[in-house]
Amino acid sequence: MRIFLIKLAFLAVIIGGPVIGNACEISIEVLDNNKEQYQAGDIVVVKVKVVFTHRQCSEGINATKFSYDGIKVLGATPWNETIKGTFERKFKLQIEESGNKNLVFGALRTCDKEGGSGSITFAVN
Repeated sequence: MRIFLIKLAFLAVIIGGPVIGNACEISIEVLDNNKEQYQAGDIVVVKVKVVFTHRQCSEGINATKFSYDGIKVLGATPWNETIKGTFERKFKLQIEESGNKNLVFGALRTCDKEGGSGSITFAVN
């Protein structure tokens, strides 16, 4: 085991430092009403998927924070653990009147293992 750790430390020095991975991967995809340009009033359904890559996190799934400006959340499902360490949640969003040409819906997790983030951008005409 000691030889393995020495080789791992040597490899970390060669590649430029310790190997660090995000504690979770967050992806967001459109499930309903995917298009290139949106208008005020359009309704969009998205799925947020969070994968705990370190298996266990000191912060529960409900610690995930969401950000959005120019977007109204009409509803959301509870988190569903589809397989161990993988969670999904759907959001029903409405594009609002805004001076911005690009509206961003984002998710953010912070914890002692680096956390993670994901976002999706809606182009508005």
